[in-house]
Amino acid sequence: MATDGSAFERLAEIDTVLFDKTGTLTTGEPRLLDREEIPEEALVIAGSMARLSRHPISKALSAAHSRSGLKVIAFDDTQELAGYGLEATFGSDIYRLGRSGWAVDSKIAATGELSAVTLSRNGQAVANFTFGETLRPGAADLVRSLRSKRIDVRILSGDSAPAVRRIAHILGIEEFSAGLLPGDKVKAITVLQGSGHKVLMVGDGINDAPALRAADVSMTPSSGSDIGRNAADFVFLGDSLQVIDESLEAATIAMKLIRQNFALAVAYNIVSLPLRLRDS
Repeated sequence: MATDGSAFERLAEIDTVLFDKTGTLTTGEPRLLDREEIPEEALVIAGSMARLSRHPISKALSAAHSRSGLKVIAFDDTQELAGYGLEATFGSDIYRLGRSGWAVDSKIAATGELSAVTLSRNGQAVANFTFGETLRPGAADLVRSLRSKRIDVRILSGDSAPAVRRIAHILGIEEFSAGLLPGDKVKAITVLQGSGHKVLMVGDGINDAPALRAADVSMTPSSGSDIGRNAADFVFLGDSLQVIDESLEAATIAMKLIRQNFALAVAYNIVSLPLRLRDS
């Protein structure tokens, strides 16, 4: 884990921990659930677009496309918009893969309790893709430990409300926000800081970078994006989230020892100074 002294000191003062969901509380390795229901043409287009992104859902879609042995389309132009999805141009057609409300002219709500992604052509929906995900090791134990320390735990996620609600329910997290853009996460952090809270942000992706910078302290897994790692104060190795709890405890103990040593030093000087003055 990479650290700096001042960040370690701030870590000891944390009273609120905010988590991104995908890739942070979860493994970041979702899988496509409705492969058999997706038209082959739609999977060809979406899979070819997904190959251009490192987002966990894009990786899952790309993997499903590769396993199917389908062809890959070379688009005329592509771009990734943080918090929204991918946009690609092929001839006179513009394809979008990502948030339903952004991909199509009228919002298509996600169904069920899992993440949904929409592929559109020129603003018209072509297909919806549904994904499932699993928790990171140590996530449930971490949340229980933080709550036992009276630390407020919340989720700030750009994913759909049903998907975020599912993970929050499993972990027993009551406060969560879904459908957030990067700027929304920053605003939520600023509001908490304005109320006097010391915030630790834990996230892993491009979308989390502004929030990681805005928080009092931030952490990201080593599997996170380059931008996320550069924005965070701490980068932790391995899959387990228990390292977060261990870091908070270590920071608290270290600062307690520093304060004790400082108090001892002050007491020593108070006692020894009159003696030194007398001897002189």
